[in-house]
Amino acid sequence: MSWHQVSVITSEDIAPQIADFFSELGAVSVTYMDAEDEPVYEPAIGETKIWTRTKVIALYELSADPAVIRSKALKRFQPDSLKYWEFEIIEDQAWERAWMEYYRPMKFADKLWVCPTGQEQHEANTVCLILDPGLAFGTGTHPTTALCLEWLASHDLYGKTVIDYGCGSGILAIAALLLGAEKAYAIDIDPQAITATEDNAQKNNVSEKIVCSMPEPFSRDSIKADVVLANILAKPLIEMAGQIAGLLMSGGELVLSGILAEQADSVVGAYRPFLALNKPEQKEDWVRLAGIHC
Repeated sequence: MSWHQVSVITSEDIAPQIADFFSELGAVSVTYMDAEDEPVYEPAIGETKIWTRTKVIALYELSADPAVIRSKALKRFQPDSLKYWEFEIIEDQAWERAWMEYYRPMKFADKLWVCPTGQEQHEANTVCLILDPGLAFGTGTHPTTALCLEWLASHDLYGKTVIDYGCGSGILAIAALLLGAEKAYAIDIDPQAITATEDNAQKNNVSEKIVCSMPEPFSRDSIKADVVLANILAKPLIEMAGQIAGLLMSGGELVLSGILAEQADSVVGAYRPFLALNKPEQKEDWVRLAGIHC
């Protein structure tokens, strides 16, 4: 089956309205996309953030007329608030399998494999983490996640307690457990991330060693860890420097990622009152910072 795809670029305040309007006109799905390569930082609990300039994309059955949809939208909204209309016919496909063309087993520091289901690697002296792309961020393909996985696979985690702050898919917490950690705490503000982490932990047989939680209940327990990883973004890392550093026990190791190279100095400065961070390790435009709490 084929589909009509209709897209338009608008502002963040109009985007939800045009999305609802597309749905009223019979769209089978409506999604948002960044129109100007603008980062969106971690939202507060209960808050949904989109981009200042947002591309709204709607999918319709072929019986729909894109020209009529556009005409009706221009009557409902100010014409100059809706720019760069695009219409396209797209072919149906097995969407749940399409990602497999691009997602292949990945190896980190000669010790850790991250593999999609059905492509598991059983190489001697390595461990294999099974992970399929889903709703939560983190498969190992992005440089920020890869930098953290390389760090984990290069360090002795045997018997240690690990906190993955901003866990997404849970990939870092699960990798730490497979690499020998005794206990992991996976923390995220997004309920979808908690669900994804629990599912991935079960898939990798580490459910009994992982605790998944939203930040507020977790903070009440005053848990400290041997290793704390926070792969989020520079802005929240800076804003929560005291909180994140406070999760480390004496001698604990901190790993920070989600940081663009030009943001590294600002992040280092924010953590300077708590610990010294080592020279950044860079992958493409992104860096990883690490240090030991004395």
